[in-house]
Amino acid sequence: MPRILGVAIPDNKKILYSLPYLYGLGLTLSRVILKSANIDPDRRAKDLTADEINKIQKIIEANYKVEGDLRREVAQNVKRLKEVGSWRGLRHSRRLPIHGRSRVNSRTIRGNVRKTMGSGRKPSTEKT
Repeated sequence: MPRILGVAIPDNKKILYSLPYLYGLGLTLSRVILKSANIDPDRRAKDLTADEINKIQKIIEANYKVEGDLRREVAQNVKRLKEVGSWRGLRHSRRLPIHGRSRVNSRTIRGNVRKTMGSGRKPSTEKT
């Protein structure tokens, strides 16, 4: 398995779909990186040479924040929101949804707790 920035990417997938295994890279950035490195996106990850892997790695390191640096930055942003005492910071600290839809999404984040009798789903074997 080729390793890019300490992350093993899958062998048998096309390199276009293997790069998003890195935290912070999606399909669009993967296309941009491969285009700037002059690598065919349809090639498999196992078929890349060491020079091509190094070229991809240098482009990512020079232009994008990925993996540990990005995770650290996101954690610092959340920590700052909590310290300031903003609404989003309070929602983070209480482990509730941050962006609205709290009636529906808070069920998901709390582990799908349904306390009232009418709010649960009926099993599919029962007649409706």
